Amino acid sequence: MTTVGVAAFQGAVEEHLAAVERAMQALDMQGRAIPVRNSIGDVDALIIPGGESTTIAGRMHRTGVYEEIRERGDDIPIMGTCAGCILLASRVLDDDITPLGLMDMTVERNAFGRQKESFQCRLHVDDIGEVPAVFIRAPLIRKIAGGCTAMASIEEGVVMARQDNKLALVFHPELTSDISIHQYFLEML
Repeated sequence: MTTVGVAAFQGAVEEHLAAVERAMQALDMQGRAIPVRNSIGDVDALIIPGGESTTIAGRMHRTGVYEEIRERGDDIPIMGTCAGCILLASRVLDDDITPLGLMDMTVERNAFGRQKESFQCRLHVDDIGEVPAVFIRAPLIRKIAGGCTAMASIEEGVVMARQDNKLALVFHPELTSDISIHQYFLEML
């Protein structure tokens, strides 16, 4: 049975849990989605949701989850949305947080401005197709290198990238009824 953990420090944790459950049903996959707070345990995959990246990073450090992710990061699929995308990066512009460094990319926090600049659009995502995307105080992937490849872009730059078994999204797929990105992530298992 597959277990997908959702880092439950901040953000749309319940929405990710529900999206994973729906995606598992659609794929006829036996498994469960669980919130993780003090340890990632033996999860088969992990989602790091949005929120405030500094707060999430601090809580991850205090609980030891940060080091667990660094230790197991090459072995399990990890998807980061919004703040989770920031934490997956190797470099973050204009911030003093230490990202996990699991993807060869540079990310800029709050690249689209304040909350009032939040927006929704439809995106074409390579290997998936058209998806609805919700951008809330979103970061932007400014540079990709090495094995990191862009999967979706808008005029301002890259908004979704993949490197091996890691997915980084600057937007929130869990806030829509579309589960295609969660299905794609589960298929990485």
